[in-house]
Amino acid sequence: MTRRNYEAQQAALTQQRMVGNEQATLQREEAKNSGTSARLITVSEPAGAASEAYRSLRTSLLYTQVDRPTKVLLVTSAGSEEGKTTVCANLGVVLAQAGKNTLIIDCDLRRPAVHKVFGLRNIAGIVDILADERSLSESWQEPLPDLSLKVVTAGPLPPNPAELLSSRRLSQFLAEVRSEFDYVLIDSPPARLVSDPIILATQGDGVLLTLDAQTTRKVDVRRTVRSLTTVGANVLGTVMTNVKGTKQAYY
Repeated sequence: MTRRNYEAQQAALTQQRMVGNEQATLQREEAKNSGTSARLITVSEPAGAASEAYRSLRTSLLYTQVDRPTKVLLVTSAGSEEGKTTVCANLGVVLAQAGKNTLIIDCDLRRPAVHKVFGLRNIAGIVDILADERSLSESWQEPLPDLSLKVVTAGPLPPNPAELLSSRRLSQFLAEVRSEFDYVLIDSPPARLVSDPIILATQGDGVLLTLDAQTTRKVDVRRTVRSLTTVGANVLGTVMTNVKGTKQAYY
């Protein structure tokens, strides 16, 4: 390689890096302006290691269940503050980025947080749908208009979450959205704290269990898996967050 060719190649690489950096900066600004949380890493840092991990998770979901597709997926955790809502939101984004018509439902009717991640208002949601006060199309929001992603927030907190989630109306609703969307992701409360996730697990095709690499205890994971499998839930696997030694906090 001549010196001239080498210099031309280095200049091209430098230009590529500059363009890549500019694109990343623009994407971060767009995410900031859209009101989405920094936890939505697949929007703010799409080229980062964490976003790539979510895409790997998407690939596993798309191709490891070919004979028995997992359309309705529950995302939960053993305890609180273990990243389940963040995982649910980012997985929904990467599925939509792959052209999948995706619906995210916040069924954590005790401490809902999906609306915070996407920067949405939590006025009406799944509670209103189950109470037959609003239709699905009247309740969903589209935080990222360029994607086939719809989000149903929790709505007003009910006095009896477990009873509402175990109602026949929820089963009917999930049957309806199953035929309308490619994937339905359900965010739920932690399984070790309340019975809600165990109830929801019987309604879905599979469960993803989120755990914090630094704080989740093995005994809590075993107990949670036992509780889920006892009711016949299909535990697909675990997603580990807050792993040390990575640039991003996830995976």
